[in-house]
Amino acid sequence: MNFTDLGIQFGETLDIDSNMPAWGTIFTSMFIHGGVLHYLGNMIFLWVFGDNVEDRLGHAKYFVFYLVAGLAAAWTQIAIRMDSDVPNIGASGAIAGVLGAYLLLYPFNQVRTAVIFFFIVIVRMPAIYLLGFWIILQLFSGVGSLDPSIESGVAYWAHIGGFAAGLLAVALLKLLYWREPLWPRRQRPTDFWQISR
Repeated sequence: MNFTDLGIQFGETLDIDSNMPAWGTIFTSMFIHGGVLHYLGNMIFLWVFGDNVEDRLGHAKYFVFYLVAGLAAAWTQIAIRMDSDVPNIGASGAIAGVLGAYLLLYPFNQVRTAVIFFFIVIVRMPAIYLLGFWIILQLFSGVGSLDPSIESGVAYWAHIGGFAAGLLAVALLKLLYWREPLWPRRQRPTDFWQISR
């Protein structure tokens, strides 16, 4: 499907015709966002998890990894929701790949997290719990979005596809290139969470 304009609220249209070939938009879509909150949310995840993954992979490999995870994310969303008219934009799928990589590289690292339940408390919990909860939430939401009558503005399947691509890429690197065990040993016993000071 090739769009030259995009429907926006109140029946107006926005001209989106571009000189860029359609195949190139899959790359540019990884760097645009649907609003300030979308951008800030992605940047927080990238700030918390991205630097460790980049340190491990190196700058050039990290950039290639990011693009590959973004491609896998976009193609997963497109394959699952071919009938959707919602534009597939945002870095979320590529960042989900970073989360998948982080899970295999640093599952026991303590991540400072805001927990909201009647009040807000900052806790430190192992990445395996935080990222495990996040991907389960994406899976439930993704299955819920399969109903054709529901048109969500969130590309849950892009998150799932990016996460899976990140897991797979790091698993292959660990097993074939770095010659490391797939799952790292726990350094020391940790509590499920700790109140952050």
